[in-house]
Amino acid sequence: MVAFGERIGRSLRAQPKSQCVFLNGDLGAGKTTLSRGILRAFGHTGAVKSPTYTLVEIYEFAERRVYHFDLYRLGDPEELEYMGIRDYFSDGSICLMEWPERGKGILPESDLLIDVSVQGAGRKIQLKAKTNFALA
Repeated sequence: MVAFGERIGRSLRAQPKSQCVFLNGDLGAGKTTLSRGILRAFGHTGAVKSPTYTLVEIYEFAERRVYHFDLYRLGDPEELEYMGIRDYFSDGSICLMEWPERGKGILPESDLLIDVSVQGAGRKIQLKAKTNFALA
């Protein structure tokens, strides 16, 4: 999952504009592990934890910011408006959104949709690009 996340991250780094990535999957499917790989592609070497209680973790890199959201505990999509969600989708930022269905009606369309599911001892990953996206 980390290695595949790094491949996705390299592709995201190559994109010149802001990107919104929706990460779908059950609890424990590997969404945060995949996010860890994406962040490694940007140069992050530290721990990556799911921002379940803070809603967002910010990772700053020389070329851009990556915002890692976990909306699992979001009570109402309107809460995203109070935190200024629209400001996160600018300046070439990358927004990784776990549990995006909890922000329905407020979140923009995703540029990349990633579905992760458990298959035996492994994982099945499906990618759907909604904008121009090539896997590196």
